Amino acid sequence: MDWLDALQCLRGEGAGGVLVTVTEVRGHAPRAPGAKMVVGESQTWDTVGGGNLEATVIERARELLSSGASEPETMTFSLNEHATVEHGRQCCGGVVTVLLEPQQARPSVAIFGVGHVGYELARVLSRFPLQLHLVDSRADQLDPARFADVTNGTAQVHLRHSPVPESTLAELPAGAHVLIMSHDHSEDFILCDAALRRGDLGTVGLIGSSAKWSRFRKRLRDEGHDDAAIDQISCPIGVPGIPGKEPAAIAVSVAADLLRVFEGARTSGS
Repeated sequence: MDWLDALQCLRGEGAGGVLVTVTEVRGHAPRAPGAKMVVGESQTWDTVGGGNLEATVIERARELLSSGASEPETMTFSLNEHATVEHGRQCCGGVVTVLLEPQQARPSVAIFGVGHVGYELARVLSRFPLQLHLVDSRADQLDPARFADVTNGTAQVHLRHSPVPESTLAELPAGAHVLIMSHDHSEDFILCDAALRRGDLGTVGLIGSSAKWSRFRKRLRDEGHDDAAIDQISCPIGVPGIPGKEPAAIAVSVAADLLRVFEGARTSGS
């Protein structure tokens, strides 16, 4: 695939990459300005000229990926026999400048239950660069017409009807953030249990009152989960102190809390 297809593929997989563009050429060089390539964690697509130039670019791009960098940077190469190189000489005689633009992996968020609150939360989150999974055991809740304003947002939205929603939870990528807000407390409990058994999710939030959470904690202990594991689930969810029980108010609170988590992960490079 070419660089554009590669970017789209990485985005669809929720993976990061670095877009590399030749921005300036003075003299002779293997590629003209505008040539592009994409560097992923283990693969590359297209080329900016091969040789030492490309090998050095790939090496630096993967350093940017591993550090979680988000700011673009430039590199300039002299293609002559006197230039210091690590990966073989290129004696074209020109000078090449390339721009490296990290494309961060999009966080994955899964909302289990898209009733009133889940729908409002989906509307808010769809405006951000996310992989957004909307899951419900009720097929009628996932009518595409209902989500027209959600699927037209920035997020990549995946509508999923699943009579056994815990099976969908098992398929989420590692690090996914899970919000449990189904119409059925029994379904909520099964999802909480399944989330803890995964052990590799990002955050797990459960909508509900303190009384509901107290009952769930006891039942989760009965299922063999210790307190340290159970404490990985947040209940209630959202930013404390935001008043209102309207679905939109709850959605804004929960979304704000998630954005805070994303920013923390971005600044820490994780």
